[in-house]
Amino acid sequence: MPDSKKIRALGLCSGGLDSILAALVLRQQGIDVEWIVFETPFFSAEKAVRAARLNRVPITVKQILPVYLEMLKNPLAGYGKQMNPCMDCHALMFRLAGAEMEARGFDFLFSGEVSGQRPMSQNKNSLRYVEKNSGFDGHIVRPLSAQNLPVTFPEKAGLVDRERLLNISGRSRKPQLELAARFGVKGFPSPAGGCLLTEKGYADRLRDLFKHQDSYRDAEFYLLGYGRHLRLNVGHKLVVGRSKAENQKIEALIDPAADTEFRVKSWPGPVSLVPNGCDDATAGQAAAICAGYSKAPPEKPADVLVIQGSREKTLTVVPTAPRENKPFLL
Repeated sequence: MPDSKKIRALGLCSGGLDSILAALVLRQQGIDVEWIVFETPFFSAEKAVRAARLNRVPITVKQILPVYLEMLKNPLAGYGKQMNPCMDCHALMFRLAGAEMEARGFDFLFSGEVSGQRPMSQNKNSLRYVEKNSGFDGHIVRPLSAQNLPVTFPEKAGLVDRERLLNISGRSRKPQLELAARFGVKGFPSPAGGCLLTEKGYADRLRDLFKHQDSYRDAEFYLLGYGRHLRLNVGHKLVVGRSKAENQKIEALIDPAADTEFRVKSWPGPVSLVPNGCDDATAGQAAAICAGYSKAPPEKPADVLVIQGSREKTLTVVPTAPRENKPFLL
């Protein structure tokens, strides 16, 4: 291995065991490893940041929503079962990581991907697609499966010793768990997803958002994960909290300058809002639905406070029974 300078590698990190092991396998060769993690409303950097702290790996977190949305609306390789563009998502992340690699003088990229672990997104053809479309073909090392994959430029240049990389493949977790025991890795999360785009309910709401709007605030993507969502008409949607915890989440995402908020007076009830405001007719419909999900007596008039910025008014409505909302629910 060249000794003129310290070899530095920049890796993508999900926070899971495979990401951790990939970094430790390289670090065992004397390579300085760092991680970069990208964050959007669809997936969080929380697990990666925790893994970095526990394993003493420096990490950079970057928000990428605008560029991610460009890809998400028209992924070249299409979607998975829901709105998950896994292959184009990985290609985009490697492209962004590659730009960071060049700007900061790293020698190559790496990840914890395992050949054959996921039938669709981590088979050899998918890994090849990601590499070709990242713009950094041949510069991505996958330490856990390297011996099952083509030799990369960093290996050819002697920056990393291929013989000390691994040949893990398939869906069994046994090799990773054995390796984790040897490295003393503890406290890693289960290999569950964590991407909201794979969840049917979230994906359905996202499709509805893209269908009815051309522009979006960041908060609208976070809102998709909370409450009941009711498409009232082409221009308006109502979000209704289902619990105290959801009420708090929704309340934190309200933009007083843009959204119309609804609160049932005198009775416990949900925090509800129409993103980006609404007309009087829609406000009356939303107020009645909101009252129907509250503790207000059914079929008796209830007062609902309608809040738009500094303006407030009270509407008296007959609560709409929740069973009547089925045609509107997303």
